[in-house]
Amino acid sequence: MEALDRSAALVAANASVLAKLSDLYCEAFAHDGFAELKVEMRILRRGQKEVILHCGKQYRYVVDYAPGN
Repeated sequence: MEALDRSAALVAANASVLAKLSDLYCEAFAHDGFAELKVEMRILRRGQKEVILHCGKQYRYVVDYAPGN
């Protein structure tokens, strides 16, 4: 039961990152010229990761992370 709650929390924490990534992809695809989209992930302390989306601007997120998923 606890594992399911943790899994649901991880999915919810990543929802804003996935939504932004999807928006940036659609924007880049619709652009008439060259577009570049880059994703970086770094492991932080306390069971978290920093996710950086590069697409002209940088969008930074800190999300919970459970090793072994």
